[in-house]
Amino acid sequence: MAFEAIVRPEGVRAHVGIIGGSGLYDPGIVENPVEVRVYTPYGEPSDFITVGEVRGVRVAFLPRHGRGHRIPPHMINYRANIWALKALGVKWVVSVSAVGSLREDYRPGDFVVPDQFIDMTKSRKYTFFDGPITAHVSMADPFCDDLRQKLVETVRGLGYPVHERGTYVCIEGPRFSTRAESRVWKDVFKADIIGMTLVPEVNLACEAQLCYATLAMVTDYDVWAEKPVTAEEVEKVMKSNIERARRILYELIPKLSGEPSEARCSCCRALSYALV
Repeated sequence: MAFEAIVRPEGVRAHVGIIGGSGLYDPGIVENPVEVRVYTPYGEPSDFITVGEVRGVRVAFLPRHGRGHRIPPHMINYRANIWALKALGVKWVVSVSAVGSLREDYRPGDFVVPDQFIDMTKSRKYTFFDGPITAHVSMADPFCDDLRQKLVETVRGLGYPVHERGTYVCIEGPRFSTRAESRVWKDVFKADIIGMTLVPEVNLACEAQLCYATLAMVTDYDVWAEKPVTAEEVEKVMKSNIERARRILYELIPKLSGEPSEARCSCCRALSYALV
């Protein structure tokens, strides 16, 4: 599949993609930024993409919800977002995401680098392969383990609390869970964190053969903890962690200057055995 798109201005390229989640609408670390508009076969991405440099590495930053948080999770054009990053030449994608905790020891303010997910979404576009070509990509290990390890090492090196594994249950949103649902996610599914935006972003990144990992920021305990979750609570904790997230990205990006290693990661050949 040729990931072609119309890019304005022409010729702009990037090596690392950053998808900013709730609260992270401006990376604040990109030098010589240029706003790029990308037109894909699936429509336009969530917003203009900011392309520039971070410590000598070409970076493309895209706010998942658009600037000002104007796109709810179930209405995000995930296919256009991933297609646009691939068309710009991106090899690595770091997704920053706000999540709720389903465990006592995953505390608000902690970071999690998940290694598994459970999909409870309902009405999204999950694939680039709608026919006549069909692809069945393996999602047994959905995240790039090489990128995950680099993320964990970076967060740990900065002294921030980080959990190097976790199962992310992705719900449809935009509403939060009921108490009964939250108990199911925690006690039956044994998930660790909960959010609304991982799926189908991770699926599509795999189909695009991109090395993808998530930096999840815990903003609250989900409603299993008896206290109802509010958007105000989430925003308060998120704001306190935004500068930490920027610092993590600033330290991580130079480690991604090279090409992904097929010896350490299968993301860049995910379609090798998937096409029918």
